[in-house]
Amino acid sequence: MAEAGRYTQTLNELYSKYLAVKYMKINGPWKIKDSVEKYKNPWLRVREDQVIRPDGKDGIFGVIEMVAGVSVLPLDDEGFIYLTKEFHYAVERDTIEVVSGGIDRNEKELEAARRELKEELGIEADEWIELGTVDPFTTVINSPATMYLAKKLRFAEADPEGTERIHVMKIKLVDALNMVMESKITHGPSCVLILKAFEYLKK
Repeated sequence: MAEAGRYTQTLNELYSKYLAVKYMKINGPWKIKDSVEKYKNPWLRVREDQVIRPDGKDGIFGVIEMVAGVSVLPLDDEGFIYLTKEFHYAVERDTIEVVSGGIDRNEKELEAARRELKEELGIEADEWIELGTVDPFTTVINSPATMYLAKKLRFAEADPEGTERIHVMKIKLVDALNMVMESKITHGPSCVLILKAFEYLKK
């Protein structure tokens, strides 16, 4: 009887493992056994996944999930664009960027783009051209940004957030392109949007 009991227990353990594998979440060649939230604030969430790696070995993988965002490049009728220059806490220096920000809950991408442009630069636009999406850092961060070229501009008063001290830069698009190539602009979505806008306007 004891032997039969041990046999039954072994079968149950094997079946439990089978069910665990069968109902694992699949992420490409990875299998996720469990996910644990390690940290969360209003802007991002950090989770740690217990995984089976593509080579079949057990492992862990950390993922940062950030609020999806938008990036906007405003272009006026004279061919000037408007960029921001401000201090950014994480990189501990001033950076030159296009207008960028997170998408609020229940907000559409274009709505967020309009809001960010008005808040940061006091600019409204009558023509909006979507230029695709960029993933700033695909290895451990999930934070896609939708990019827009804004034209037919109208100028009003900016209303930046309390964390923002923005200096507005008005330059030609080709000069911004040179700044990208010289690594004077290093913000990923800004680099991609400036390059895409330059190619789009050549058509």
